[in-house]
Amino acid sequence: MARLLSVLVASVCALASVRRLAWAVAPTSLDARLLANELRKQSHPVRLRFCAALVARGLPWESSLFEAFFLEKGSLEARVNEQLLEFDWRADRWSRVPRVCARVATSAGFLFACLALVVGAGGGAGANIEDPMAALRPALDSLAIGIAGTSACVAVHMRARLARKERLAGADSLADCLRALGERRGEMQ
Repeated sequence: MARLLSVLVASVCALASVRRLAWAVAPTSLDARLLANELRKQSHPVRLRFCAALVARGLPWESSLFEAFFLEKGSLEARVNEQLLEFDWRADRWSRVPRVCARVATSAGFLFACLALVVGAGGGAGANIEDPMAALRPALDSLAIGIAGTSACVAVHMRARLARKERLAGADSLADCLRALGERRGEMQ
């Protein structure tokens, strides 16, 4: 029973950590770095159509950001900064979850290992008097499962942290591109 409970806790912790990784890898519908690269390659009329098409798609973060392209210079800067803050919040969603889940998985592994030892050595309903070492196996299994859950959570945390940095750099690149295009649009008018 202790093994099963340890597997359950470790699995839930790993799944919650993977959800955090999903938000870190894709905080928005489209990759900001790819959008910035595409905008830099296009001519000015194509950029205008590209921005208008993204606004028309109705994607939450992207639409708000590209609407800024059609605003005046002061408003453009304010909207872009607002959307960068929104992007930062999206990239940071559940940022503490993998660390907390790692602690929970380890603690649950130790708890269920202790319970397995108490039940096995204490003469309870599941006690094995003939082989006292038999109580050690479920305890070590529970502990190992908890540590495996912790390892999964730590690995996800490390990858999510790298993904977050990459995505924030992409958003900054896109914002710089939009600022430059906004300035260029202002010069052309």
